[in-house]
Amino acid sequence: MLKELLYQAVDWIASVHDSINQLNNKFEGTLSDKQLHFLVIGLLGMLLIFLIHPLFRHLAKTNHVMIITWIYVFTLILVITFAVEIGQRLTKTGDMEFADIVSGVGGFVVMFAVFAVIRAAVRWAARRIRRRRASGTE
Repeated sequence: MLKELLYQAVDWIASVHDSINQLNNKFEGTLSDKQLHFLVIGLLGMLLIFLIHPLFRHLAKTNHVMIITWIYVFTLILVITFAVEIGQRLTKTGDMEFADIVSGVGGFVVMFAVFAVIRAAVRWAARRIRRRRASGTE
């Protein structure tokens, strides 16, 4: 599932890239590929700021900081796994394989799920102990 999602994202990004280049050419734009990247990525980044900042503020106010942490770390894991694969290609120390990226990201997701279950169990047990102590029925 993750593999298909990532492939779809890559295909969509390539399609958008081609569409922007075609628009630039259609209107006889003189923007270089680098200038287009500057504008498009800059605008995308600002759009994401305006969308994500209110979401993160809400999550922080409602004591869901772990979700913010997970989103941040997941993003870093994606960047790191892509960087490792690109590095392997450039240095010829291994094969650049999309399956390696999916496997690495999957490892993080599974390990985080295990952590989340353990964390939930510990928090549940701590709440029960506090309630018993508060009610005086130890």
